[in-house]
Amino acid sequence: MSNHPVIAIRPIIDARRHGVRESLEDKTMEMAQRAATLISETLRYTDGTAVECVIAGNTIGRAGEAARAQNLFDAYNVAGELTVTPCWDYITEVLDLNPRIQHAVWGINGTERPGAVTLAAAMAAYAQFGIPAFAIYGHDVQDASDSVIPDEVAAKILRYARGAIATGELRGKNYLQIGSQCMGIAGSMVDRQFFHDYLGLGVESVDMIEIDRRISMGIYNEEEYHQAREWVRTKLTEGADIVNIPANYIDDETREDQWDYVTKMVLVARDLLEGNPKLAELGFAEEAAGHNAIAGGFQGQRQWTDYKPNGDLMETLLNTTFDWSGPREPLTFATENDTLNGTTMLLNYLLTNRTQMFSDVRTYWSAQAVQRVTGFSLDSIDVDGFIDLRNSGATTLDATGAMTDSFGDPTMKPWWEVTDADIDACLAATTFHPANKQYFRGGGFSTHFTTRGGMPMTMARINLVAGLGPVLQIAEGWSLEIDKYAEKTIVDRTDPTWPTTFFVPRLTGRGAFTSTYSVMDSWGANHGAIGYGHFGADLLTLAAMLRIPVNMHNVPDGDIFRPRAWSLFGTDSPESADYRACAAYGPFFA
Repeated sequence: MSNHPVIAIRPIIDARRHGVRESLEDKTMEMAQRAATLISETLRYTDGTAVECVIAGNTIGRAGEAARAQNLFDAYNVAGELTVTPCWDYITEVLDLNPRIQHAVWGINGTERPGAVTLAAAMAAYAQFGIPAFAIYGHDVQDASDSVIPDEVAAKILRYARGAIATGELRGKNYLQIGSQCMGIAGSMVDRQFFHDYLGLGVESVDMIEIDRRISMGIYNEEEYHQAREWVRTKLTEGADIVNIPANYIDDETREDQWDYVTKMVLVARDLLEGNPKLAELGFAEEAAGHNAIAGGFQGQRQWTDYKPNGDLMETLLNTTFDWSGPREPLTFATENDTLNGTTMLLNYLLTNRTQMFSDVRTYWSAQAVQRVTGFSLDSIDVDGFIDLRNSGATTLDATGAMTDSFGDPTMKPWWEVTDADIDACLAATTFHPANKQYFRGGGFSTHFTTRGGMPMTMARINLVAGLGPVLQIAEGWSLEIDKYAEKTIVDRTDPTWPTTFFVPRLTGRGAFTSTYSVMDSWGANHGAIGYGHFGADLLTLAAMLRIPVNMHNVPDGDIFRPRAWSLFGTDSPESADYRACAAYGPFFA
């Protein structure tokens, strides 16, 4: 048995014997088994293995049977429970009321037995007892003999399970900050209470000098370093120095030394986050332990980058789904130690199993500005403008869009689906340039590419608001490609050695989504966490589980899935109800 978080499946049943219960036993257990199969065959943990479900050994009709089921579940790391029923049940006797896990009930929409009545009664009980729970109910009436899970029911079960597993993955882990506040950025001022109460995470801190200490003292796997350095030397394409004045060019010896150093930074940062038993064999047992970190960040500017090579290669490769060892699980690692962007990246990753971009939400380009500067008209591609997402020298190589799906379209894949051809394509689309010494006096190498257009993407960000707490914002949209001359003109205006993505949000005509400009104008910070796919609905569900209200999103109304009690805080304005519900229930991990 692994220690992965699991979903417990609770088949509850009408307890009346001598005909009623007996007629429902097979149907009720079949519902539980079908739900478990759906979850395990569809969802995976971040390590690529199937999400696990544990089903109660028997149907649950009375309190004693509920207790026996709980005894079984106690042996597992349960993150959420899904109660299923086709019939009436003795609700308060058989419900799971543990406030430390997530709850959902699936009641069949049928006429022969009142599963939907049980669902409504269960939701009333959960609301009365102060425990949020998700209601899952099909749109159309099903026959008693129908064993198919309707599509809308399956979508809700999976959405619930993704969020519940994500909360389980968070619990008991840490965020590791290497350094602290960066250049006055509020997001890089760690708020330990937020991490504990809303995310279930601890915070570990080490000074940036620890990286230099480990490199100087040889506290890393020397054998792996030589493998990594050879891969960096032969696989990464070094671009020309296109941003520095001749006086700031580096000679060949310095260039080699800097490549050596930044490669070691990758290994050391990974060891700090996860630990490395190899270090104990080398006599460094304390360093081998690591910090049990599920995510981290590196301050970099300016105390480090003013005299040491920057962290761009480290940040790029940690967030990428491959390195010298081949495809591997990425690590969530934030530039400038922006803890709020790093945690948003983490939530995105746990929901999608796809690594995330860290980007500055840097510039809004209107159609008029694009035409004035480049001569290119956006009318030809039917957009009112776009947002230039550009990080200062690092982001995941997966964001090149060089990987392709079975239709040949650009994509970002779960790490276990990455092929050698995908790796080669990402590397071919990327150049690594000597860093701009106006920003990075210590040198280093920045990652440059421009993302392929046409990828569905979701941009998100957690912001902290005094007197309110955390709020989440979400914008679904697509990456954009424009005329190559226009693209180069825009890229060169900022820094041609940095990774660039042009992003167009989906406009709805409501709230912040009346124009691309209004999305940019409403964004709450200078950074965003961006991932492949439209997963805003999953983020809404997870945010409700964590009790983080969402202040802007463009998710279709029909895809919004929150606990049923949210409707008791008002139905006319779901956004306002979300704020009131989150405030009433309070942070999940507190």
